Amino acid sequence: MKFSVIIPVFNRPDELRELLHSLSNQIFTDFEVVVIEDGSLINSSDVISNFADLLQLQYLVQVNTGQGFARNNGMKIANGDFFVILDSDVILPNDYLQELAKAIDSRNLNAFGGPDAADKDFTALQKAMDFAMTSFWTTGGIRGKMKDPAKYQARGFNMGVSRKVFETTAGFVDPNQGEDIEWSIRIKKAGFKLELVKNAFVYHKRKNTLKSFAKQAFSFGRNRVNVSRFHPEAIKLVHWLPSAFLLFSLSIPIFFIGSKPLFHLSIAVFITWSVGVVLSSAVQNKSAKVGVLSWFTSVLQLWSYGLGLPLELLRKYVKG
Repeated sequence: MKFSVIIPVFNRPDELRELLHSLSNQIFTDFEVVVIEDGSLINSSDVISNFADLLQLQYLVQVNTGQGFARNNGMKIANGDFFVILDSDVILPNDYLQELAKAIDSRNLNAFGGPDAADKDFTALQKAMDFAMTSFWTTGGIRGKMKDPAKYQARGFNMGVSRKVFETTAGFVDPNQGEDIEWSIRIKKAGFKLELVKNAFVYHKRKNTLKSFAKQAFSFGRNRVNVSRFHPEAIKLVHWLPSAFLLFSLSIPIFFIGSKPLFHLSIAVFITWSVGVVLSSAVQNKSAKVGVLSWFTSVLQLWSYGLGLPLELLRKYVKG
């Protein structure tokens, strides 16, 4: 068997149903699906039953351990040669596994990370959140649009490893705090080839509100510091850019009081960035509404991440 698709799920049977439906429509068919019910109060047993005749399924029910350890448990019982790890809130294009198989074989990959995208049927807010997480104007494209695929750090919503990688590195070591980034770094340090596969993208059906989206971005900033506990080099200059953006935004009123030239310059820079965000998103999504919403999600994403990283770093040093 080529692939074992590993899916941890926690109280999200409806999301799992959509993901399994997209898996049942894959062109590439040499795979099994391993669903790990991670201590859910609302289980997915009925969903699993509905797909029993359409997919080769394993269903593991366990006490809650966190998604990282749930994924480990799924890989321990998987039968495939290569483990594909997905979050339950994604949907796959029907050529996803086909494109992935091509890339693994042609590029001799031991592990991979794939990008996310917004499907045409997503809401305007979902498309705006996707833009904020993937655009050059916000993340610099580090979540799937890098020029050098070898520099990519895989994200847990769409990544995978060979059986040998899992057996050598023992999988995730932290259940919920940047565990995917940490494992990516450790995989590369072990000498394995992990790269971005741009064509193996998923539709990431985020169901956040603006408030929960900001909270999620804040946790991403904190998680980067958590990863640095294992790998001190994990925090690079690029990860400080959201904090710089936050500091710059907060400085604009101060410039108005203290220096009119700096105030005018900062306003010009902020307007240029804002126009770039709105126009880029509007053109990409063919919607002015999404363009405007993308400004709000982009500011929220940068401010929240930019606050989470230094606060967690401060907390780390205070605790010693």
